[in-house]
Amino acid sequence: MAKEQTVEEPKISRAAKRAELKKNFIKNWQLYLFMLPALLFFLIFHYVPMYGVQIAFKDFYANLGITGSPWIGFEHFERFFNSYYFWRLLRNTILINLYQLLLFPLPIIFALMLHELKNQVFKRWSQTLTYAPHFISVVVLVGMLVAFLDPLTGIVNHIIVFFGGEAQPFLTSPGWFRHIYVWSGEWQNLGWGSIIYLAALAGVNPELIEAAKVDGATTMQRILYINIPTILPTIVILFILNIGRFMSTGFEKVLLMQNSLNSETSDIIQTFVYETGLIQGQYSFAAAVGLFDSVINIILLVTANYIARKTSENSLW
Repeated sequence: MAKEQTVEEPKISRAAKRAELKKNFIKNWQLYLFMLPALLFFLIFHYVPMYGVQIAFKDFYANLGITGSPWIGFEHFERFFNSYYFWRLLRNTILINLYQLLLFPLPIIFALMLHELKNQVFKRWSQTLTYAPHFISVVVLVGMLVAFLDPLTGIVNHIIVFFGGEAQPFLTSPGWFRHIYVWSGEWQNLGWGSIIYLAALAGVNPELIEAAKVDGATTMQRILYINIPTILPTIVILFILNIGRFMSTGFEKVLLMQNSLNSETSDIIQTFVYETGLIQGQYSFAAAVGLFDSVINIILLVTANYIARKTSENSLW
């Protein structure tokens, strides 16, 4: 009898859990209904297409389909690694993303500055002014860059010439490409990126702030010893997410800014995938290059998450 009870107990437990889940689903079905569009989006556009990743290991022919195309193993990967443009693509992709990663603290600093503002009118005005660029489309943003930085008609070069300098071909100079790309992106997303930090700062215990003021703590000391420790878990999580897309530079903006004169620094893996896959029709080769990029991102994400869990006890999982 004792053995029968020990055998039956897990079954009863699993049945109880299923009943509890069913009860919870029925009780909160409206919330699950709200989740359905997001789940369908990721299922249709992210998980179902993963079936096609296998063409990276095949010589894909559209008339044969994915399953009918012959397997060729790692031939596409070897072709990419041995190509003369591999190191240039890898170097440019890493340098641009490393440049962006170095500016990761800027939204944190901006959020801390906004949080300390006492004038609520000026604070709301500053937030609106810095949030607005986020809603400018990439095409419009690049159009603004072209208009402002044009060697003949751009206002930036007019200012340079006015102060005795020489007009600079910013958009056709390889040396300027990374700076323009990264800083224009930072201008566009600075305010928007600070929102989540401002939300985290709203959770700072006001009693701690008042106690620190009574003890004579300066504003900088309150920021260093109260505000930053409070939002540190949020900072760690967002930093891990940034590391997870380290190799994924938005190719649309690069493609719009790219030309034959600045290609030395503007050629990146994403634009190469677009050109070889969609323009030249080399679907298998482009899939292999894209898969290589994704694998690097996954390795970086897992590594960053592991280090964060061991050092700060804050991680994605």
